[in-house]
Amino acid sequence: MFGAAKGKVKLEKALWERVEKYAAMAGYSSTEEFVVHMLERELAALEETDSDEEIKKKLKGLGYIS
Repeated sequence: MFGAAKGKVKLEKALWERVEKYAAMAGYSSTEEFVVHMLERELAALEETDSDEEIKKKLKGLGYIS
């Protein structure tokens, strides 16, 4: 896979099937490559934020935290 893994993530079957569908549509060589790319994009967007408070607002707006 991609380097040394520190952990694993479990996804519900329906979500994994959606990920597989879009990874194939986008031409990724593997579903894992697609997931890594999506996570890197989301993290990069958060890292552009100046403060912890702004990060919390973004995460709240995206529905990741309440």
